[in-house]
Amino acid sequence: MKITECPCCHHKLRIKKVECLKCKISIEGDFYTSPLFSLSEEYQTFIELFLLSSGSLKEMAQILGITYPTVRTRLNEIIMSLKSEMKDRKDYKKNLLEKVDQGKISPEKAAQIIRSL
Repeated sequence: MKITECPCCHHKLRIKKVECLKCKISIEGDFYTSPLFSLSEEYQTFIELFLLSSGSLKEMAQILGITYPTVRTRLNEIIMSLKSEMKDRKDYKKNLLEKVDQGKISPEKAAQIIRSL
């Protein structure tokens, strides 16, 4: 099951804990992933099919049983959503740099966070 939003309020989720499948050690903190993971399950599935069809919109239309223009429209929606997610990440980086300027966090900590993005 892909979880992309809070089941109660439908707001975006943030990864706070990860666990090793082998040794079961867990790490807690603020973790950031690809903006692709912030997209809805429907959009992620579309992207998976898009890649598996080698980016062929014609093949996507056949697989999904919809028209080519509908596939193109969905792809445009996903692109706009992804651009929005990437803007959010850029704004987050800017906010981190402002915190460094204000002395709220160290440059080293900000660099560590930005590298993990």
